[in-house]
Amino acid sequence: MSKKKAMSLLLTAGLVFSVQGAYAQGKEGVPNSQAAAAFDNKIIKKINSDHMYNTVALLSEQPRAAGTDGELKGAMYIKGQFEKYGYQTELQPFKFYDAVRKNVSGTLEIGNQNFHPYVVSGSYSDEVTAEVIHVGKAIAGTVPGAVRGKIALIERGDISFLEKIQNVLNKGAVGVIMYNNSGTSNTFGQAGYGQNIPVVAITKDQGLTLVEQLKAGTKTAHLKVTGSGMEEKTSYNVIAKMKPHKNKDTGQIVMIGAHHDSVPGGPGANDDASGVSAVLELARVMANMPTDTELRFVTFGAEEKGLLGSYHYAGTLSDEEADRMVAHFQMDMIGSKDAGGGHKANGLIMYTIDGKKNLVTDLAAAAGARTALGEAVPYGQLGRSDHQPFHELGIPAALFIHSPLEPWYHTPADTIDKIDKNKLQETAEIVGASVYQIVRPDTPALEHSRVAPGPVDYDFENRPPGA
Repeated sequence: MSKKKAMSLLLTAGLVFSVQGAYAQGKEGVPNSQAAAAFDNKIIKKINSDHMYNTVALLSEQPRAAGTDGELKGAMYIKGQFEKYGYQTELQPFKFYDAVRKNVSGTLEIGNQNFHPYVVSGSYSDEVTAEVIHVGKAIAGTVPGAVRGKIALIERGDISFLEKIQNVLNKGAVGVIMYNNSGTSNTFGQAGYGQNIPVVAITKDQGLTLVEQLKAGTKTAHLKVTGSGMEEKTSYNVIAKMKPHKNKDTGQIVMIGAHHDSVPGGPGANDDASGVSAVLELARVMANMPTDTELRFVTFGAEEKGLLGSYHYAGTLSDEEADRMVAHFQMDMIGSKDAGGGHKANGLIMYTIDGKKNLVTDLAAAAGARTALGEAVPYGQLGRSDHQPFHELGIPAALFIHSPLEPWYHTPADTIDKIDKNKLQETAEIVGASVYQIVRPDTPALEHSRVAPGPVDYDFENRPPGA
């Protein structure tokens, strides 16, 4: 058994003991839930939502799209705050390729039909004339060899745009026409670096009409894309570390993360300056606390480009580091007053990649019942955020978010006036209290601790972000 697994089991055993032990008595007969709450106060009484709100306001003064000056400015501010609190801090750059659109135009002519297509983001600029062949959804193993030298007509759905394009490119296609699988829009799609064929999108009705025409006979298309392509850029992760007391080091690492980039043109107050604000506030609060566990606070770049920063960081971890990492807490969009609907726990939910409980969700559900929120936090299943690379390394991880998302998601209206200080406070308290359960010097043997969390039940909710 690996060291990480042994430690994780020890921690989890403490939680199982506390849940099944029906309020085992702590020191001097005080129920463990009350004792745990008393110890939580060492953290939560220091958390200040005004600090977090001010951080959100500062970071959302301008967009922070990955690879822009706005992102670098935000990353440098975060780095400066970590250093101010006394952490060993690193700015970790990494390269990525981003779509470029400069006077983009696309034409698609088939016989006497002009489709006025949308140029898929990142499409290669080129001009081709070739026969069109319908290849369904272009799922691997279903693409016919006959696509070689032809333009592939692909239905949207089931797998990513990048996979669809790559699957037909691998078979020798010279262009792609993607048609929608719902609605009336032709504005969708993403191509990747190295996919050097022109790619355009058309509506569902246009696509289905073309499918029927191809059944009646062959069609030749003239496809042209200009002004579109890919460009190398640099994004950044900001990493802060605090070693435990050298005489009480368990060898464990706990991570608390958020992403600092925004979508292009979006100030990103909730997405995700709110998560960054809680990361910085917990770093401030925990800076001088005695611990037996290494703390790592990380804000990731290029999350909006496909979790690039978190995957890069996870890829730099040695096997030994990954084995010592017992929990990853990810906060993404934790402050919008317009998110969460009428769901319990003020709309807060914990998402795991596999839809299963783990150490992070166990601790946080219990913390929700003890802190300002006053009730256990439910959990669900979702990827799409920076907890995913850590789950794939076998590290217990969860995403903390208010769901369903606000109407302002990924728009220029994601501004500071939409932020709720109470939601910032509640989430920071829950994560802070959960982390402290691990890093306190009297853990990881929670089953022997007088401050183990009290028993709590929490439920799975099938709650997608848009529901």
